[in-house]
Amino acid sequence: MKQRIIPYKPYLKELAKRLRQNSTFSEVLLWNELKNKQLHDLDFDRQKPLGSYIVDFYCKELMLVIEIDGDSHDYSLEEDATRQRELEALGVCFLRFDDAEVKFDIANVLREIEAWVMQHRQV
Repeated sequence: MKQRIIPYKPYLKELAKRLRQNSTFSEVLLWNELKNKQLHDLDFDRQKPLGSYIVDFYCKELMLVIEIDGDSHDYSLEEDATRQRELEALGVCFLRFDDAEVKFDIANVLREIEAWVMQHRQV
């Protein structure tokens, strides 16, 4: 299956780098489980520019975005919904987890991600 490249606005590259340098605790926890192809040998990027947006985690092979909704999302529900709709229109799938889920029940978060991968991965 040919992977689809989603172009992004060039100015987002520097912002994404700053976000990676200032990750939230829950982002660090999840990244420690996803990096280095630890989950089913899948390559995830963190703070990845896609289109006009930056997503928390992205797996290009599966066109899967994983978002952690924390305090920064409390006041931007409509913007989050718009962003998700626009990226889904490009073929991207979303998994969303609450910040507290990642901090206090990461094992279940990983099980949910793994179940999604097993259901959607092309062998």
